[in-house]
Amino acid sequence: MDKAGWTARAVGADEAVRCVTSGARVFIHGAAATPTALVEALCARTDLEHVSLYHLHTNGPAPFAEAAQRDRFFSVSLFTGHPLRQAVNEGRADFVPVFLSDIPSLFTNRHIPIDIALLQLSPPDRHGYCTLGTSVDCAIAAAQAARVIVAEINEQVPRTHGNTLIPFDQIDWFMHTNRPLHGFDPPEPTAIEDAIGAHVAALVPDGATLQMGIGAIPDAALRRLKGKQDLGIHTEMFSDGVVDLIEAGAITNRHKAVHRNRTVTSFIAGSQRLFQFVDDNPFIEFHPCDRTNDTAIIRQNPRVVAINSALEIDLSGQVCADSIGFRIYSGIGGQMDFIRGAALSRDGVPIIALPSTAAGGAVSRIVAALKPGAGVVTTRGHVHWVATEYGAVNLFGKNLRERAEALISIAHPDARGDLRRAYAEARHVVLPG
Repeated sequence: MDKAGWTARAVGADEAVRCVTSGARVFIHGAAATPTALVEALCARTDLEHVSLYHLHTNGPAPFAEAAQRDRFFSVSLFTGHPLRQAVNEGRADFVPVFLSDIPSLFTNRHIPIDIALLQLSPPDRHGYCTLGTSVDCAIAAAQAARVIVAEINEQVPRTHGNTLIPFDQIDWFMHTNRPLHGFDPPEPTAIEDAIGAHVAALVPDGATLQMGIGAIPDAALRRLKGKQDLGIHTEMFSDGVVDLIEAGAITNRHKAVHRNRTVTSFIAGSQRLFQFVDDNPFIEFHPCDRTNDTAIIRQNPRVVAINSALEIDLSGQVCADSIGFRIYSGIGGQMDFIRGAALSRDGVPIIALPSTAAGGAVSRIVAALKPGAGVVTTRGHVHWVATEYGAVNLFGKNLRERAEALISIAHPDARGDLRRAYAEARHVVLPG
């Protein structure tokens, strides 16, 4: 498609969002693909009220979450990111507890009817197709279900392979930009994170298919896998650490049963280097999260190692990963999809990894009982491996007493006595030590 021809149709951000009316339900593309210019133009309008905004975590400014926007915009997070935590916990926004694998069906089956989808896309190619760039996740379902598509077509959005296409002729309004995506340089792991990463990496065999979330602990584990052979990637997201392993030759995807010889993800988050790496790279495929996170698909790959985080875990193995008591912190995301998928995979290894303490060491993350209001994301029936900086233990098949002993053994030493006393009071059993 001739660039001069399609760019001539571009309009300003204000005109692009003019189609949004009061009471509309609007989807916002998330993570690095957040269409910031469109979001800011929408929030600058003073003639709107009661507009509902549905999204996963967004990056960049989120003016719709400000207290001044109450009654004008109501944000509903399907996974709560940093910009929305305060608004959700103050009641100015809300949160849907839902598996990532189930979110696309909310739109396609019109449990949540979407009127308008605000997307950020790569420029159209010579065949007339844009792509969803760095985030396919549930965005493709929202685009297909929406009455109107409004896009920021950004020259710097990578053109990605897989199920990422949006036909240019289906875009109703668009603006044209040339700006860097919202990215970040992954931080160096702390000594504690590095120790956890070492315990996690020790559980990864050659030929494993990896899933990992974002954060310092998965990154620390990935750093220790450069000597592994024929690793594969089938995940909901990845960051820069995967690029390092691909360039080191550790990732080949040779032994995967599904999408063999391809690295598969639903979205990415990281540095500009990462965005450049996936641009027009056929080795990387992006698919909707109802495919990447489908347990029936995940389990077909051999030796799936799922690495997920937690905020708190009790002595029976219940994992809280989305809230701190009643305060919503993130979301269910894909943790259960992959913990279960890995458990069903041949020689799979489902892992929950977390530091033993929070608040600078003052609070144990391994607790006798979860806080009131805490969300159980992974049940005690689904949990297998748990890792902290003090080691890794497998709870699968263990009774309550054995679980408590195992978890106390990887709790911070200063917390172990209190945990044993709490267990004795609750279960009428005195544990060794």
